[in-house]
Amino acid sequence: MKKVRAAIVGYGNIGHFVLEALQAAPDFEIAGVVRRAGAENRPAELSEYSVVKDIKELKDVDVAILCTPTRSVEKYAKEILALGIHTVDSFDIHTGIPALRRTLDAEAKAHNTVSIISAGWDPGSDSVVRTLLEAIAPKGITYTNFGPGMSMGHTVAVKAIEGVKAALSMTIPTGTGIHRRMVYIELNDGYEFDKVAAAIKADPYFVNDETHVKLVPSVDALLDMGHGVNLTRKGVSGKTQNQLFEFNMRINNPALTAQVLVCVARAAMRQQPGCYTMVEIPVIDLLPGDREEWIAHLV
Repeated sequence: MKKVRAAIVGYGNIGHFVLEALQAAPDFEIAGVVRRAGAENRPAELSEYSVVKDIKELKDVDVAILCTPTRSVEKYAKEILALGIHTVDSFDIHTGIPALRRTLDAEAKAHNTVSIISAGWDPGSDSVVRTLLEAIAPKGITYTNFGPGMSMGHTVAVKAIEGVKAALSMTIPTGTGIHRRMVYIELNDGYEFDKVAAAIKADPYFVNDETHVKLVPSVDALLDMGHGVNLTRKGVSGKTQNQLFEFNMRINNPALTAQVLVCVARAAMRQQPGCYTMVEIPVIDLLPGDREEWIAHLV
């Protein structure tokens, strides 16, 4: 079996867990890791892999797994798709997904490549669950309640605010899909807390939610990467009322995001050129090995 050669682009929390997921996958091999520092001060776990500053320095890459901040996904994806390499990412600004899909669809088709976007757990695998529940109860309401737990995308957004030294954004569910954002920060010297807090609350990641910003002596003392979701749909099947479905999980946030990215990287090798979200690809394409065997096992 020819293995899929995957490059990891970005090596923060998600990149670390993508490395582990690729090491555990029977059908992948690691083409290398792209990080801003290149091979300088490389972590011990990367000692056996090519570590570079530019993906062009790696050989025979089939798919690039983008472990970069959401706001840089479009830039990296365009550059890499133009090289003839498939991309997958975990872009997590829900309202920005349709526009990103249109942009990368044109780019992917122009270079005969595949891009699968927003492939985390939400958006991503939870989106697949919501799609299934919408199909089997076409009329009704779905509530997605996140947390309590650390939001990686929101935390990265806070860290990008001028004056923030360290940050942690926690998502607290208040019910029926409404959430409170608890943001804990350390400040760099010379910055006023009130001005930094106002900038955080005005950021698109936070502007639509109740957000509380707190100054703490140590963000690290609060850090926990656990998260979760409670997804509930109450609706109608045919003309029958009161159909109730519930999906729950408690997870390590970056570890699950990484596993989803690796599964989707596999699926990218099986699609026609273009850009896709997870709800558009067959779920069986996320699995390694023979399709007939999986059908016999799962159906």
